Amino acid sequence: MSSSRRSRQASSSSRISDDQITDLISKLRQSIPEIRQNRRSSTVSASKVLQETCNYIRNLNKEADDLSDRLSQLLETIDPNSPQAAIIRSLINE
Repeated sequence: MSSSRRSRQASSSSRISDDQITDLISKLRQSIPEIRQNRRSSTVSASKVLQETCNYIRNLNKEADDLSDRLSQLLETIDPNSPQAAIIRSLINE
């Protein structure tokens, strides 16, 4: 079997079907609060769902960074040997 034929078979077996894409978009619709709160969420296009998903993930990353910064600042104000400091360090390192 030629290598090009094998690569075509491998890529076709790893492709996602239209039904799978529809199912994944539906799951994203249910998972993203901004879309879920919209009464007409079933009419939101797949493109809009993906865009909102990206925005949501960016916002979650920003919130995580902000919380990490706040924990780092808090850690600087308490006794480094205290149990609270150990908890904060474990949260920052996760």
